[in-house]
Order: sequence, then C-alpha cells, then structure tokens
Amino acid sequence: METNLVLQNVLTPPVLFFFLGIVAVVLRSDLEIPAPLPKLFSLYLLLAIGFKGGMELESSGLGGQVLPTVGSAIIMSLVIPLICFVILRLKLDVFNSAAIAAAYGSISAVTFITAESFLESQNIPFDGFMVAALALMESPAIIVGLILVKIAGTKNRRPDSRPMKWRTILRESVLNGSVYLLLGSLLIGFLTAAHNPSGVEKMQPFTGKLFYGAECFFLLDMGIVAAQRLPGLRKAGSFLIFFAVLIPLFNALLGIAVAKALVLGPGNALLFAVLCASASYLAVPAAMRMTVPEAKASYYISTTLGLTFPFNIVIGIPLYMGLVNTFIPS
Repeated sequence: METNLVLQNVLTPPVLFFFLGIVAVVLRSDLEIPAPLPKLFSLYLLLAIGFKGGMELESSGLGGQVLPTVGSAIIMSLVIPLICFVILRLKLDVFNSAAIAAAYGSISAVTFITAESFLESQNIPFDGFMVAALALMESPAIIVGLILVKIAGTKNRRPDSRPMKWRTILRESVLNGSVYLLLGSLLIGFLTAAHNPSGVEKMQPFTGKLFYGAECFFLLDMGIVAAQRLPGLRKAGSFLIFFAVLIPLFNALLGIAVAKALVLGPGNALLFAVLCASASYLAVPAAMRMTVPEAKASYYISTTLGLTFPFNIVIGIPLYMGLVNTFIPS
C-alpha cells in the first residue's frame, strides 16, 4: 500500500471531520448534533448521488459495461452473505450469523461517497452508472439473510418472534427508504438529463456545490456515532473483531477479481471493490431488528459501524486503490 495514498485520503476534509467526531467522544466534549439533521443529510446525500448518477447513466447509455456490471453487483450481494454466513457459523448461532452476513452482503452509501471523493481528489475518472450498482446491492443481502434464518433457524425461533411473511419482507427490502430514494433520484436524474437540460442546470447548485460540505457534516456525525459504538466491540469478542477487519479485505479482493473480468477501468474497479467490501449499518440493522430479534444488535452494529466503516474510509479505500493499480493497471 502506498503511504502517500493513505495520507492523501486521511488529509481530506470529510475524513478529518470523521476523526473530529471520534475525538469529541474520546475527550467527552458536549458536541451534539440534533437527531433530525443526520437523517436530513443522509437523505440529501442519497438524493444528490442518485440524481448525478441518473445524469451520467443517460450520458453513457445502458450498453457496454453497464448491464454486466450491475448484474455482477447483484450477484455479489447474493454470494457475499453466503460466504460470510459459513465463516460466522464457526463461532456464532444461526441468527447472529445470518444478521451479520446480511449486513456485510449489503453496502454503505457513505463509504461509496467517500470513495468517489477519493477518486476525484486523485483525478481518476469513474462512471455514474456505478450508482445503479450501489442502489441494487442493498436489498438482495437482506433477503438472503432472512432466507438463511428461515432454512436453518426456524426450529429455534423465540415464541414472541414475528412470523416471516415473504410478501412483507420483499416489500420492505425493495421499498425501504434509502433504496426508494436512491432509485427514484436515479430515474429523475436520467429523465431530466434526457428531456429537460435546463432542469439539470437549476439543480446543479443543490446537487453539486453543496455536496462536499454536506458530506463533511455527515461524516462528523458518523465519527461521533462510531466512537460511541466502540465499547460494544469488547462484547463482540476477538473473533468478530478479526472478522470485521479481514472480511472487507477478502470481499474487496473478490470485487477486484470480478472488476478485472469485467474489464472495468481503475476508477470503476475501486468503486466495485468498495461496494463489495463495505457493510450496511442502516437498512440491514433496521430490517434485522424487526424480523430477527434473536440476533444481538450490538454484534452487527458494532462491527459494521465501529470497525469496518472507519477501517474502509481511512485505510481500506487507499489500500484497495493500490490493489486495483497492481491487478488492473490503467
């Protein structure tokens, strides 16, 4: 790994604001962000990347690498949770294994956004259609996790557990707020770019110039939340701590191998690897808390948010870029 790449990644405003949030918790500062604001900024970031992705998708079209890349991304979101489940079952029960596997099969939009910022800082081009892959990778992992519980854990479910109704599960997986907004913004960006170019110009100050500042503010809050989750790692134990660091590396290598087979350029290859290596700490925990109460939330939230997320945005992204440059030279 090139030390210079790590330094360039760490010394960017979004990552520095992330550390500022962590230090605030460590020093017991009274810094506090009102609860509605992080949610608002999260929705803003999803709207902005969806809209910009739709514009890029209209420009690039659906031919060439678009459909194979998006299809491969969906397959990875089905395969990765199965691999994680097999590994986790070495130490954990079915419910915790399935919930954590689903979290690591899904994606983190903020990690993806940070990777985009990293590529822009390095002047490495990437395509907007990768946003479509981001949107379509979140739900399949939830469905796989629930199928694993259905197959392997039905006999051991708690009496007060809610029965799994597949129609409800599929609806909530596909229509959860983040996926709905991302796909909707992607479609609106596509249609606006195709039929109303002046609309794109009017949206630019909102989806363009404000984006970087909103990302910094959101990562400040993520730093605070991640630091608050660190004590939960002690309860998770050494097995999950090693898992939370090593599985992103393994999944990133899988992603880079697929990206090489798809003949993606270095920028798209990094984004594909980051999608495979990241883990969900919003949509999947919400779904698992509702449908699999037997799984301990402290396990799948502490590992994804307390360890994997900061690892990916500080060390993982430049490390994966170094691997991409090694295996997929430009």
